[in-house]
Amino acid sequence: MAAALVLPFAAAQAPAPAQPTATTAPATIRNIVWHSDRHVAIWVNSPAMGAPIQVRLLLARDWNTAPNAKFPVLYMLDGLRATDDNSGWIAETGAVDFFADKNVTAVLPVGGQASFYSDWLESDNGKNYKWETFLTKELPPLLESQWRATGTRGIAGLSMGGTAAMFLSARNSDFAKFAASYSGFLTTTSTGMPQAIRLAMIDAGGFDAAAMWGPPDSPQWEEHDPVYLADRLKGQSLYISSGTGASGKHDEGSEIPGVTPNMFGMGLETLSLITSQNFVSKLHELRIPATVKYRSAGTHTWPYWDFELRQSWPQAAAALGVPAAKPECAVGGAIAGVTAGNGWLGDCLTGEYRVPGGVAQDFLHGRVFFTPEAGAHPVAGRIGGGYQAAAGPHGALGLPIGGETPLPDGRGRYQPFQHGSLYWTPETGAQMVGGAILAEWGRQGYEGGPAKYPVGPEVRTPHRDGAVQSFEGGPFYFSPATGAHRVEGLILGKYAELGFENSWLGFPVAPEVPLKDFGRYSGFEGGNIYWSPLSGAWAVRNGPVMDAWRDAGFENGRLGFPISDEFAVPGGVQQNFQHGAITVRDNRAEVR
Repeated sequence: MAAALVLPFAAAQAPAPAQPTATTAPATIRNIVWHSDRHVAIWVNSPAMGAPIQVRLLLARDWNTAPNAKFPVLYMLDGLRATDDNSGWIAETGAVDFFADKNVTAVLPVGGQASFYSDWLESDNGKNYKWETFLTKELPPLLESQWRATGTRGIAGLSMGGTAAMFLSARNSDFAKFAASYSGFLTTTSTGMPQAIRLAMIDAGGFDAAAMWGPPDSPQWEEHDPVYLADRLKGQSLYISSGTGASGKHDEGSEIPGVTPNMFGMGLETLSLITSQNFVSKLHELRIPATVKYRSAGTHTWPYWDFELRQSWPQAAAALGVPAAKPECAVGGAIAGVTAGNGWLGDCLTGEYRVPGGVAQDFLHGRVFFTPEAGAHPVAGRIGGGYQAAAGPHGALGLPIGGETPLPDGRGRYQPFQHGSLYWTPETGAQMVGGAILAEWGRQGYEGGPAKYPVGPEVRTPHRDGAVQSFEGGPFYFSPATGAHRVEGLILGKYAELGFENSWLGFPVAPEVPLKDFGRYSGFEGGNIYWSPLSGAWAVRNGPVMDAWRDAGFENGRLGFPISDEFAVPGGVQQNFQHGAITVRDNRAEVR
């Protein structure tokens, strides 16, 4: 019966695969968002694609306990309907929890809808797909230099990603030690396959298969056909699986036994089975060993791929040189008391290990830290990610001194640490606040005050001795000489226009103050910025103009608010006000 399902394929000599597009500039990281202490999203500037590509990393189990260690990586590729916001492995399966106790870093590219993770001949539908170059040439050096990856790699994928896992491994010698296809289409040139792929790509985003590999008789189709490339997989650990398309335990049943209403899923899985059998036949012909799992039922859906990930793991672990199971661990002392009251932490992943000022232990859904002074406290979730972004126990925050707590507004959460606090909302993420900025923010009412929540970390000002941290209601600026003060609204806009602290204004020296007619002003080292609804925002420099305006009664006097910045005139400078002007020549001010 199985033999009757095998489609014919040409027995031609396998073509030499074209090499991925060469790039000269290295890939760089554009942005990093931590979702937990070992789940991180990075956006990588890809020179080949000319765009930032999101990659999710599920960091190895011993990432925290062995900070100098490097780990193998396992690429997990998505299917034809990949989205640009998250990996399907994260959104649709239990991959995050599954990899939590595995000592590899899982690398999950995000995006690539209908791309087959290949280098396309032409751009199409607004996408410049150069995925093979990105995955095999641009991303590995970045992972090895900045994310503690070794050169030991595996690659697995579902559907479209299963096809790519096999041809990427074959086309790039020594790239992967393990390659797995879960319901992949493992011939691309067999009778009817180019047409089937073309229709599937149109359905999944309106993409043109000819832009990918040219017309069906183009050599590019054979150069991406796992069957034609099979001889290049010698020495790799291979895993191939597929269902039959018949209704299984994860499918909706119908009145007809073995048939599910998901006809599309049935058809795709049947096609996967047929093409996988073609590929396996070629491997047998070449005497290349492979693990082959044909399930008796199951359609083209996520629950079966989640199952195959787990079923193939022992083989992947052996190929990547890591244990398949986590080591034994136990929980005791004060940490045991915390875990007893916080069952959501799950099983331990490690034993206790020392961190600066205390000890820590990693669990399925977070970490627990202990100090003799503050006791034991869990750190987890997005706040755990924010803690990791701030270098965790090795960073400026120190160790936790309390648990995570919801805030009165019902929107945010916070957790206190030895040297600051972490605040989180869905809109702002987890941000650290400490030192003088935390004290001034607290004086203004914390998140309940006008500044609201922090939206970024505190950063050093590049050219002056100070720091700035952005909040929803305006940034706080700090310098040792001036302390911490917030600048907001249109006054902030004017401050930005003039060059922030690098301008003649310098750092703010006082909070914003209300004035008559709904006006406001903020004081700075070199002068003030004034604003009112009728006059707009303008800066007045300390010196003769400011002194003359003061003597005239500031905005309450006959001149009113400024309506311009200071500007040059013959022999001096001038600044205009609502009802007059001040001109300075030879350091003497004239009010008119």
